[in-house]
Amino acid sequence: MKDAPEVVVGIDIAKDTFDAALGVGAPVVHLPNTDEGAESLVSSLSSMRVRLVVMEATGGYESALACSLQAAGYVVAVVNPRQARDFAKSMGYLAKTDRIDARALAQLAQALDAHPQRERFIRPPADAERDELAALVARRRQLVGMLTAERNRLSMAHAAARSSISAVIKTLKQQLDDIEVDMRFHVNKHHAEIAKLLESAKGVGPNTVAMLVAALPELGRLNNRQIAKLVGLAPINCDSGKHKGRRRTFGGRSDVRAALYMPTIAAIRSNPVIKAFYARLLAAGKLKKVAIVACMRKLLVILNAMVRTGTPWNSAAFQSDQNRPVSA
Repeated sequence: MKDAPEVVVGIDIAKDTFDAALGVGAPVVHLPNTDEGAESLVSSLSSMRVRLVVMEATGGYESALACSLQAAGYVVAVVNPRQARDFAKSMGYLAKTDRIDARALAQLAQALDAHPQRERFIRPPADAERDELAALVARRRQLVGMLTAERNRLSMAHAAARSSISAVIKTLKQQLDDIEVDMRFHVNKHHAEIAKLLESAKGVGPNTVAMLVAALPELGRLNNRQIAKLVGLAPINCDSGKHKGRRRTFGGRSDVRAALYMPTIAAIRSNPVIKAFYARLLAAGKLKKVAIVACMRKLLVILNAMVRTGTPWNSAAFQSDQNRPVSA
């Protein structure tokens, strides 16, 4: 094994199949996206020293294969598809096929492997309990969407249809209550320590805790800038030469941002640290929307620090930066 070549692997995943480039410039293998396909890939890689495996996030189709590779001891990075496509274009891959994408991902794996901050691209090890919670959180989000849609229909529905819509709303509300009970039970059973830390912050409730635990396993592992950028709450510069563009937030994990919005609104009203920060931003002339996003970022980085240090909410500890110049 010592004499085996070191390689990086790029994998393009579809619903039923995946294409894997077993090294930069190496042949691409086409396999079914099943347990058997994963076993075949692991077997092919067993004679190589794999530095890094890169695949795109594809709405969950990548999860089983990523878990199988991690269980076999390989280091896996799951990247944003838009970023992967931008990289492919920069390398001259203007056409797009599964094999081309796999080759481009192998080259991206080579670049990430040489990156000085390589570890921040690595997917955390598979966690069955976290995956189960993520499924419950996703189902709750679906139920909330369906409930909102039915409520909107009810307001414009003909009298003949209202009883049916009302019955569906009643069922959805019951299902939503049941799924939230399951989420709380799961969090208290498997993630009680981190839940206790997060819920010590005013404005952060059980549903927000479940979302953060399920969708943001990096919480507590990254620094403030990195966690804010990962979620899409870090202002991104848009400067070129003498032009100084407005900084904007975009990208990142929209589900986590959505989960942080209402806790931030609650914190602006009742959490002394966030409330004071919001008032200071408004006094500096910031728009309310900008101030709310800045408060979301502040709440996130505080929660990140709490998890990283194992320290519950302490208003005095987090008010130390209140006198800094406003830059949000």
